[in-house]
Amino acid sequence: MWKEISVLISKEVTLEWRQKFALNGILLYVVSAVFITYLSVGARQGNISSPTWNALYWIIILFSAVNAVAKSFVQEHQGRQLYYYMIASPEAIILSKIIYNTGLTLILALLGYGVISMILGNPVQDQGLFLLNLVLGAMGFSASLTMVSAIASKAGNNATLMAILSFPVIIPILLMAIRISKNALDGLDWSVSVDKLVTLLAINAIVAVTGYILFPYLWRS
Repeated sequence: MWKEISVLISKEVTLEWRQKFALNGILLYVVSAVFITYLSVGARQGNISSPTWNALYWIIILFSAVNAVAKSFVQEHQGRQLYYYMIASPEAIILSKIIYNTGLTLILALLGYGVISMILGNPVQDQGLFLLNLVLGAMGFSASLTMVSAIASKAGNNATLMAILSFPVIIPILLMAIRISKNALDGLDWSVSVDKLVTLLAINAIVAVTGYILFPYLWRS
């Protein structure tokens, strides 16, 4: 199965590299969102409060992740899905999508972190905790949005359905990520954030395992 996963991931990378307009559009969204925020609120280096910086960052990353991951199954037409059905197991397909989307979301999160740090300043005092939170947040976003994208693709690629289904799943992950990043901005000791990190990791595991178990039944339909 791991060979199938590696081949499917390389396929995703190849398609993304060929269709550069999709990735370039998402990158442009991240940069332009930060710059528009800079122009609209008149923020300067160090001239914005930590809670506002934290809220703006996660708003940008959330919508970037939705735009990046939403196309996981929506862009796959029926003929290509039938071809995948014949050559790969459903477990390999869902795991390859989650792994690829995690990497893509993490790249967007790091890019957004660099851009917002250059334009609005960087108030983060604990870089290690903040980066660990980014990794866990990217895993949670990609796992939940990938499964929701698969469900929406079976319902006629209904974008409204994806928005409705993803909202209750994303909220717990987003709340934990915001709280952990707030602790990192304040420079609090790691012991304060351990329970939140464990909770976020548990949510990610539940979402990933649920998708791994339920996706084969969805795939057969």
